[in-house]
Amino acid sequence: MIRPDTSAPEQEALFGSGAADYERFRPGVPPPAVQLLASALRSRPDPVLLDLGTGTGQVPRALLAAELGLAHIEAVDVSRPMLDQARDALTPVLGHCTLRLVHAAADAYTPLAGGETRAPHLVTCCRSFHWMDRPAVLAMADRYAAPDAAVAIMGDGSLWTHDADWTRALRELIQRYLGVERRAGTGTAYCEPRRSYEEDLAASAWSDVTEHRFPVDRVWAPKDVIGYLRSTSFAAPELFGERHAAFEAEARRLLDAHASGGPLTEHAVFTVLLARRGGGRSER
Repeated sequence: MIRPDTSAPEQEALFGSGAADYERFRPGVPPPAVQLLASALRSRPDPVLLDLGTGTGQVPRALLAAELGLAHIEAVDVSRPMLDQARDALTPVLGHCTLRLVHAAADAYTPLAGGETRAPHLVTCCRSFHWMDRPAVLAMADRYAAPDAAVAIMGDGSLWTHDADWTRALRELIQRYLGVERRAGTGTAYCEPRRSYEEDLAASAWSDVTEHRFPVDRVWAPKDVIGYLRSTSFAAPELFGERHAAFEAEARRLLDAHASGGPLTEHAVFTVLLARRGGGRSER
């Protein structure tokens, strides 16, 4: 069962125009990270998931595949096209689990009135926390999550931040077209968070934190890198305007040249900060 969407937020997502490419080309959640998240839910009867910045529903899909007996999923995103993709991906695999798609900013999320939505046992945020009002999101999670719930903040960087010969050359090409600053949608430069996620969590109710790092090696085909770029805030087609076709042609030649000398490999580390309420010390 899928419950109706909530009303639209004032600000739409940066990634709406690239939702289909996001679904097709963005890497999923690595299996060891899925197992970690599953362990936080496995002993619970009828567990409930709240996934913030759900995108195309990668986290709910991975946890549904883990056969935890999820009872309900609240999937929140500021982009309606992303939620449409999530609906299409999740509907065939829901089974008895119910799903509510929430069109809202993460910090503005509220459960359905009248107690119809059970408190989540796990609140997840994958590759999206940096776009959010993080203190407000953590305060919201404290208001609505179950007393013994966990919050998982996850991510692994991007091809912009990855340091390899082929990604450096690709980044330089993007900068030649768009300027040195990393773009964050049209007319905006990306600003690094002023403090770390660990500092955000330490200043919140979710101060009992464990860090889990999962190395991931990915081999990219040139055509898949091109598709991935279309889904990003730093190389989306609308940033290039009429020069986008020329950029993609040049990027494809660059990637093909690097691929002829060996695979386009990304050595990433997928990091999960698993947090619970309390004053426990972080473990490294």
